[in-house]
Amino acid sequence: MNSFPATPGLHPARGYSHVAVTPPGARTIYIAGQIALDANDNLVGEGDLAAQLRQALANLQLALGAAGATLADVVKLNTYVVALEPSHRAIIRDVRAEFFGQGPYPASTLVGVTALALPGLMVEVEAIAALS
Repeated sequence: MNSFPATPGLHPARGYSHVAVTPPGARTIYIAGQIALDANDNLVGEGDLAAQLRQALANLQLALGAAGATLADVVKLNTYVVALEPSHRAIIRDVRAEFFGQGPYPASTLVGVTALALPGLMVEVEAIAALS
């Protein structure tokens, strides 16, 4: 993946890239929204955005692994947060850095929503990955 965190004419991207390009002939993998449920269907981190995001990203890693991919193959990441507030951005950025390190980061969208599919969920993460 080629990512472009510093895109001329756009504001600086912090913890994501404005643009990500897949290599020619790459196999595309679509990962459904991952939430903060563990393998036993228990909610992890009730009321704790960071803990829920960690579980959702860990689940994303497992889903990617099932397709033979890793987080390094993610080219697009959408994050949905219930009752999103400006202070949540730092929490999200810090937790994502735990998983994505120093990059390259995927192109990303952060969306505030009023609710998710199950009571108590605070965050959902979906991804598109590309394998060359």
